[in-house]
Amino acid sequence: MRCVGRSVNETDDWGPTGDGPMTHAGESDQLRQRREALEALEALGIDPYPHRFPATDTVSALVDAHCQTDTAALDEQQVQTATAGRVLAIRSFGKANFLVISDGRARIQVYVRKDAVSERDFAVFGLLDLGDIVGIEGRVFRTRTNELTVWAAQLVFLAKCLVPLPEKWHGLTDVETRYRQRYLDLIVNPTARGVFETRSRTLAAIRSFFNARGYLEVETPMMQAVAGGALARPFVTYHNALDLPLYLRIAPELYLKRLVVGGIARVYEINRNFRNEGISTQHNPEFTMLEFYETYSDYHALMTLTEELLAAVTAEVLGATECAFGDARISFAPPFARVSLRELVRQAAAERLGREVTAAQLRDRAQVGEVAKQVGVDISAGAGAGSITLELFETLC
Repeated sequence: MRCVGRSVNETDDWGPTGDGPMTHAGESDQLRQRREALEALEALGIDPYPHRFPATDTVSALVDAHCQTDTAALDEQQVQTATAGRVLAIRSFGKANFLVISDGRARIQVYVRKDAVSERDFAVFGLLDLGDIVGIEGRVFRTRTNELTVWAAQLVFLAKCLVPLPEKWHGLTDVETRYRQRYLDLIVNPTARGVFETRSRTLAAIRSFFNARGYLEVETPMMQAVAGGALARPFVTYHNALDLPLYLRIAPELYLKRLVVGGIARVYEINRNFRNEGISTQHNPEFTMLEFYETYSDYHALMTLTEELLAAVTAEVLGATECAFGDARISFAPPFARVSLRELVRQAAAERLGREVTAAQLRDRAQVGEVAKQVGVDISAGAGAGSITLELFETLC
C-alpha cells in the first residue's frame, strides 16, 4: 500500500513559535513538495483556487441523511451528490484509491477509481496533499466494510494547502497554538467546533430570554471620554477629528443607566469590553459581557432573574439544566444558595484565624483593619470598613 501525504508530525513547518509558515529561504522539504504539486496542477490547466463549486450537499448533510441507510437501499436509490471538504486522509492501492474529506463537522470517505474518473481528475488525485480542499461529484454507496462512501465520478480541485497541518493524527495539543491560531484547532480537533456552536446558541438563547421579558437590546459607545462603570485599566486611543483622547470601554454600565434615566424600563446589551490587563487562556483583555437593567426592582428580583436566565439558557443549549465539568456535575436549576459577601468573609476569616469573627467586627473600621492585618491583607490608609471587607473577600474567598 502506498500512503500519500507527508510525515506524521508536521508541526515544524509553523516555525519555533507557531506564528506561521517558514520563509522561502528556510522552508522545509514538505513546503517545497507542496509548491511543486501546486505548479504541477497549474501545468495541467487547473485553477488551484477557483471561485465556486456548486455543491448540492454538505458532508454533514450527507452523513446525517444516510448514516442509517443500508447497502441495498443506497444501491436502489442511486443517490447522486456534489459535496466538498478538506482532505484529511489519502490512501492509494493502484487503481482503487480513497480520500477522507471533512466539512469541519463530519467526515466521509471518497472512492476514486482510475477507470471511473477522467485522466486529468486522476492526475489531480495524485497531486493531492493533506489539507487540500476538493469537490466531489458522484454516487453514495457503502463499501464491503460498510463504510459510507461517495463513488467519485468527478474530482474538482478547490484549494491548495501549502503549509502542512500540525499533528494531524493526534489533534492540536499545544495550548498556545490552539488559542493563537483557532483555524488550525478547528481543522485538526473535531471537538473545537462545538465550542463555537455552543457559544453561538448561548448568545441566541440569552437574547430570546430577555426579549421575551420585554427587554430592549441596545448598542452603546465603545469609545468613551471617561473610562467608567468598573475598576479596570483601559486601553487609550485618540479621536483625530475631535482632538480628544478616548478610552475603549471597560464596561457599558454608564450608558445603559442613562437609557434607564431616559425611560427605557428594561434594557440589556451583549457587548465587547476591553481591559488593558493580564492575559492567559482564561483571561482575555477583549471579552464579551452581558449587562442588563430593570426599573422598579431590587437586587433580590435581579438575583431571581439571573437564576431563571441560567436555567433557561442551559436547558435551551444543552437540553438539560445540568452539565458535566471535568468529573463533576453542575446543576443550574434554581434556587441557588444565596450568601452575603460579609458572611462569606466572616466564615473565611474565622477559619483562617482559628477564632470567631463577627459581622459587627467587619463593620467596624478598626476591628476589620486588625483582622486584615492578621490574615496578611494590605490596606490603604483611607480605606473604610466596606473597602477592607471587600479586600478580604478578594483574598480569602
